[in-house]
Amino acid sequence: MSRDQVRSVDRWAIEQIGLPGIALMENAGRTCAEFIMDRLGRKAMCRICIFCGTGNNGGDGYVIARHLRNAGHTVHVVLCGDREKVRGDARINLDVLGALGEDIRQLDPGRADMPGLVASLAQGADMVVDALFGTGLQGPLREDYRMLVEAINALAAPVLAVDIPSGLDCDTGRPLGAAVRADWTMTFVAVKKGFLACSDAGEYTGEVHVASIGIEPRTTT
Repeated sequence: MSRDQVRSVDRWAIEQIGLPGIALMENAGRTCAEFIMDRLGRKAMCRICIFCGTGNNGGDGYVIARHLRNAGHTVHVVLCGDREKVRGDARINLDVLGALGEDIRQLDPGRADMPGLVASLAQGADMVVDALFGTGLQGPLREDYRMLVEAINALAAPVLAVDIPSGLDCDTGRPLGAAVRADWTMTFVAVKKGFLACSDAGEYTGEVHVASIGIEPRTTT
């Protein structure tokens, strides 16, 4: 699917079918959490560091965190940006996570010590989750977020990208200044156009898996 097709599917599911956006987010996040637990295998308690943006991709991250927490794993959620910019379904899931007692760290990507802080927050993590930006991202990353992406790429832990590696253009498959280099990408509904359009996209997506959001169109337009 292209960026426009992704938006079309979301509108169809919410406006025509009547499935609320928060249900789509719940299904997406739960599927990612199940994938993470499957990859971590039989280890009883794992540490997962989840970097969340202020949009709906970050909302998926909060759902992932809740399900991993419910399963007994240790999650470290890092909100990268202004908390007041988190709105709608993402805000609901952020508030739920907070009400459960989860300590949510806030990170200003513009901090001079940001790369070192990212390394400290993710220290000892069994897996890192990239839930910064989704398929709607267009135009080059701001310099502070470019540096954040590079800091995530410098981590030793394996990385799961939620829907698309942050910084990768959905339609072209090329980085918008920089992009997360994931080991796995759990993408929703269908493979994104850019994953196939660019021969280098696999360097960023890693192994691609397609997840259901609970409803599937027979065709996309």
